[in-house]
Amino acid sequence: MKRIFIRIFFVTTALITLSAHAQAQSSPMDTHYSYSECEGSLTPYPVNVQSIAAPDSLMPVYLSHVGRHGARYPASAANCLKLREALRHADTLGTITPLGRQLLTLTDNVISASHNRWGALDSLGMSEQRAIASRMFGNFPELFTDGTVNALSSYSPRSMMSMFSFLHQLDRLNNKMEFLSSTGRMNSALMRPFDVDEDYLSFRREELWRPAYEEYFNEKCPLTAITRVLGRDYPYGDTDKARDLAITEYYVVAGLPAMEMEPQMKKYFNADEANALWSCFNLRQYLQRTATTVSSVPADIAAALVLDIITKADKALAGNNPATVDLRFGHAETVMPLVSLLRLPGCYYMTNYFDTVAQHWRDFEVVPMAANVQLIFFKAQKSGNIYVRVDLNEKPVTLLPNDSRIYMPWGEARNYMMRCVPLHMQL
Repeated sequence: MKRIFIRIFFVTTALITLSAHAQAQSSPMDTHYSYSECEGSLTPYPVNVQSIAAPDSLMPVYLSHVGRHGARYPASAANCLKLREALRHADTLGTITPLGRQLLTLTDNVISASHNRWGALDSLGMSEQRAIASRMFGNFPELFTDGTVNALSSYSPRSMMSMFSFLHQLDRLNNKMEFLSSTGRMNSALMRPFDVDEDYLSFRREELWRPAYEEYFNEKCPLTAITRVLGRDYPYGDTDKARDLAITEYYVVAGLPAMEMEPQMKKYFNADEANALWSCFNLRQYLQRTATTVSSVPADIAAALVLDIITKADKALAGNNPATVDLRFGHAETVMPLVSLLRLPGCYYMTNYFDTVAQHWRDFEVVPMAANVQLIFFKAQKSGNIYVRVDLNEKPVTLLPNDSRIYMPWGEARNYMMRCVPLHMQL
């Protein structure tokens, strides 16, 4: 037994030494984002959103919105249970550190608070949706004087509740509007194409993204933070299992603010560890949910949603759609493909050097909780021409590459959006 223990000790020590050595090697590709930014796509929606006024010469006539659900409890119990099991094992073995005991208590608290609420929208998530609705109402009051607001969501309860929170706020502001809502699996082609698109399901089964991810993950994922809680003598078994626990610890701690618990990234990770772990999580989403040199399929699944946006806008502008506002509520996995397919700034990045992704594609900017894309249509009061502005998380962005115009003639914008849709989807 003693000989086996000594062997485990030396293996563990070697893993820690290698991890510390890897961290010490600085790279031009290393990032230096804040702790809150390193929460990644688990980051709550920004609270300091500034309203952007349109020129007086433009009158809003229609708005199309695609949003992610708001802040929530952890999506499932899996990561919390895995981390708790490791911490309890370390406690039994006597390797757990004082910081590890604190993390064990924290993990127990997360599990207790999330009981029967896994993945559910929390009060912060509801508040985020109400705030976005209020700003929409205040910025474009002309759209809410009469007419209809159409809304649809995925069948996920957190998306449904996001939709209802949004509509409830609009109704409080003007209950003379008509509100029509739809939720269920009939909306999956638009809101959950990652569940039903055959090309994407094949992409996931074949795991085309995995080689690029694992090469980066194996090089960049630090083991120092997980060792700091489980102890230097904890028997990980092998490096892969150690890295898996490291990213699990990151995910549990990073998700605290989204469930309205005190942020604790700084307590469990130093700045380099937080950035390195975030970059691994960020790369995985980039490879699985956007167009890359590995495959365009993850973005192509948003084609039906783009066509839906175009079709409903055309009908509204022609007077054949009674809705002045169309709202859609889905997931981060709904928004990431959409903004990648449209190649919005910061949302589309093509490279064969995946260690550069963290500098150019950042999930905390693209899909924080309650992330949204809004297309606001305006009529020029003199000419009657229709223009569209695209807002990402309520900030105007350019639509056409190498074109600085924020207000784009709808004809040009429409043609561009149609070109983004794969040809076989246009038939």
